[in-house]
Amino acid sequence: MRILVTGGAGFIGSHIVDAYINEGHEVFVLDNLSTGKRENINPKAVFYHADIRDDLILLFKEINPDVINHHAAQIYVRASVEDPCFDAEVNIIGTINLVDAGLKSGIKKFILASSGAIYGEQEYYPADEAHPSVPLSPYGVAKLTCEKYLHYYKYNFGLDYTALRYSNVYGPRQNHLGESGVIAIFINKLLKDEQPVIHGDGSQMRDYVFVDDVVAANIKALEPNISGEFNISTGAETSVNELYDNIAVIIGKDITAYHGIEKKGDLKRSCLLYKKAKEILGWSPTVSLPDGLKNTVEWFSKKFYNGFHN
Repeated sequence: MRILVTGGAGFIGSHIVDAYINEGHEVFVLDNLSTGKRENINPKAVFYHADIRDDLILLFKEINPDVINHHAAQIYVRASVEDPCFDAEVNIIGTINLVDAGLKSGIKKFILASSGAIYGEQEYYPADEAHPSVPLSPYGVAKLTCEKYLHYYKYNFGLDYTALRYSNVYGPRQNHLGESGVIAIFINKLLKDEQPVIHGDGSQMRDYVFVDDVVAANIKALEPNISGEFNISTGAETSVNELYDNIAVIIGKDITAYHGIEKKGDLKRSCLLYKKAKEILGWSPTVSLPDGLKNTVEWFSKKFYNGFHN
């Protein structure tokens, strides 16, 4: 298949590009490099330096993709709270622009990177896809809105789509200098013997899923006639404090984290049920948190600190 991956120079998107190429697909990457990196782009992919808000009609006619895998986004919850208009412009208008150009070029499938942030503070744990959607950040609102638009396009135009609602994704290539991606941030700080900051008291519970498992879900999502929304998660909860302690033990550093101000829009507890993905997509997570953390620590230490020895 001919697959266009937006955000294919980013953390998750670049791993998906690698996997699609290894599966024998012809892959095209669209990225404005605002957060993505050229070094992440697979040399076998065709790269277009462009923005999802651009006029893409001619580009799409040139690519003629069968599938759009959409991972380009404004990904920061705090930034969405500070500037909801920009978040909506990128995450909502950008997505509509992609779908519109895709339909005009004859795409067969649209895969959306969605988020567990759409559920807001959960009424029960883990949340299934039928859980009420009451997002508490503009970022979560935007992701939910994109899902609704895809449902509209399926109903009116027959567009096959799959929305993958990620829990907290982590792994190699994650941005360790941004405001999100707490695992990458903790690892980077500890490897530099610096004190990390935990926003709030650290009791926040999260469901951490390794990037390789997320990639596997994106391969499953290529199957035709599988439309709808799917949680991609582990169904297991870990507090931020416990997460930090585990990373510190792996690295072998005895540094106490500093507790800062809680971030607006940040959820107290989030955990997602992946039963639907298991039954329909045939997907389940395979990487445990200890193994995923060790893998991630090793990658960061080799990439930025000439190897790690505990």
